[in-house]
Amino acid sequence: MERDLTAIEISGTAQLRAWEDDVLPPVESLGQGLWSVPVPMPQSSLRYVLVYLLELDDGVTLIDAGWDTEEAWAALNAGLAKAGYAISDVRSVLVTHIHPDHYGLAGRVREASGAWIALHPADAEILPQRYMQMDDLLTRMREHLLECGVPTDAMDTMRGASMPVRPFVQAVLPDVLLEDGDRPEVPGWDLTAIWTPGHSPGHLCFYDERRRVLMSGDHILPRITPNISFHPQQTSNPLSDFLDALEKVAGLEVDEVLPAHEYRFRNLAQRIVQLRGHHEARLDEIRKALRERPGSTAWEIAIEMTWSRPWSEIQFWMQRAALGETLAHLIVLESRGDVRRTSGVPQLWELTGR
Repeated sequence: MERDLTAIEISGTAQLRAWEDDVLPPVESLGQGLWSVPVPMPQSSLRYVLVYLLELDDGVTLIDAGWDTEEAWAALNAGLAKAGYAISDVRSVLVTHIHPDHYGLAGRVREASGAWIALHPADAEILPQRYMQMDDLLTRMREHLLECGVPTDAMDTMRGASMPVRPFVQAVLPDVLLEDGDRPEVPGWDLTAIWTPGHSPGHLCFYDERRRVLMSGDHILPRITPNISFHPQQTSNPLSDFLDALEKVAGLEVDEVLPAHEYRFRNLAQRIVQLRGHHEARLDEIRKALRERPGSTAWEIAIEMTWSRPWSEIQFWMQRAALGETLAHLIVLESRGDVRRTSGVPQLWELTGR
């Protein structure tokens, strides 16, 4: 049988089996002083976030931390113990981005260990409004949803769709800001922070050139595509940012990709080809929708798009994510000159006829 050259190679075979069996994967030593610790996520189809432990001479560094729940805290401590450490041995937490499953426990880890927390400045800038003083963000979100054409009877639920996850984050400010290309102080490791915006404005990947591993956060996952949404806390063209950021990591010498969800894999270049193909197909789908229904709102287009389940079965917070993803694709088409929108409320979209 000929090898499928379009497929990636799954290296996290135990993680894959656990995924297929709908159970938590094991804590694993990956060699070279590196451990993978699954930390469960409440009420999420992703089930867990993979926290990585980097062994130091005097403790460990964490890549991400997990949600702030007792179950997650217990799993993180158990994973540290399996590796031979305690929470007091954590020296630093390098956070890929500020979503709750990555940033939520960072503050609690710092309280228990004295570890320093690192973030990219773009995510650090939006953190207070996202988790501390949220009134202005909720006002901006309502205006944004009105522009997208969200029906008034769904507005209040849609506007506050992400509020239920707020208790899963201990909202603390970082100690260290990592810019693109910075080398965090992690003794014994050859780490470089790579700014990969798209999923969040300040998303970071961490690359160890000597070990030839990329800790990709949510930027590159093996099975699903990360949600790239436009919303009031995003950059002006997040999908374009994401596609550009794929090229930043495409040329790295990487033997294995260590994502934040699902399972480890090899063949980074092929996965990038798949991701690009996925988004081009979505752009084509939107063009088709606008040919059939010119003058549609972003909400109307989102409803007509292909999703993993019927629109009526998608929860409100996931509908908002799908709407944001649809709008991100529309903005890319607008930047290419393929579509245009009106300036009213709601905004209406149509093909330019080019």
